[in-house]
Amino acid sequence: MQGKRLKELAEHVGGKVRGKGQMIIKAVSTLDKAGAGEITFLSNKKYEPLVKTTKASAVIVAKPVETDAALLIAEDPYYAFMQIVVLLHGHRKHKKAGISKGASIAKTAKLGANCNVYDFAVISDNARIGKSCCIYPGAFIGSDVKMGDNCIVYPNAVIYDGCEIGSRVIIHANAVIGEDGYGFATHKGEHHKIPQIGKVILENDVEIGACCTIERATLDDTVIGMGTKVGDMVAIGHGARIGAHCLLVPQVGISGSATLGHHCVLGGQVGVVGHIKIGNMVTIGAQSGVGHDIPDGATVLGTPAIEANKTKRVYASIQHLPAMRKSIRQLEKRLAELEKADE
Repeated sequence: MQGKRLKELAEHVGGKVRGKGQMIIKAVSTLDKAGAGEITFLSNKKYEPLVKTTKASAVIVAKPVETDAALLIAEDPYYAFMQIVVLLHGHRKHKKAGISKGASIAKTAKLGANCNVYDFAVISDNARIGKSCCIYPGAFIGSDVKMGDNCIVYPNAVIYDGCEIGSRVIIHANAVIGEDGYGFATHKGEHHKIPQIGKVILENDVEIGACCTIERATLDDTVIGMGTKVGDMVAIGHGARIGAHCLLVPQVGISGSATLGHHCVLGGQVGVVGHIKIGNMVTIGAQSGVGHDIPDGATVLGTPAIEANKTKRVYASIQHLPAMRKSIRQLEKRLAELEKADE
């Protein structure tokens, strides 16, 4: 692999070098595993002791630290690290396959220039696929789907009829976009299916993880906002609206008609009930259960989810409950004895 001089990397990310700017960097690694010719980064203070012992040739930092390695000083070390990873290693390359004869493409479907459609992919009637898209084997694109440019649909992903996919969207393997919402009318003990006539809209730069399910709605649309990244095995219910640039960590579940603002972060296994509103820039800790509206900027944790610092104090007290219970019972017994003595 052809490397870059540390000085060149600093120029690329808008940073400054302290140390040997002419050294060649060929790869990236972690603080504890990096070696000669590699660059790493420090963005979390708890890992600062590792900077003193790292074998890396250079470390990306926000401010100077004590280390034998050269320093690349950047405003946002993690973002600078990302830029360097892309520069040195690049993103996954997709084989130029053209339109495979083994794919099933409806005569009424239209594909933009430079698309790659691999064996056994299915593109249905009246689908509209933009330029430079990659549709991997086993992927299914339903009728009347609209897809923008530079999208990637990985193997066995399914996009149901009528859904709208923006540009630069990535849909990982086995994800399902636009399945029927969980809508039933119960009458005399029987559950009758309600037609789901809405659609799913994925805006530009959305990424959907493997094995996700995003439901279409009964009437309205289910919308995933621009730049939002959805982790593996996330379930999003019918009519939910997710704002721009949110992060949904794997195994999150969002019920129908819930609304999230922009730049929200939901930790792993968070559950959100339907028909509530979560504000902008909200952070919800892992395994929390959210059953009520959350205001802008809040950080919540627990089930039910409450202000995070309060939840931590509650959890910290749990281990003391047996002793507290014993003390209370002793006090109750003593109080009863005192009351009896006063009679």
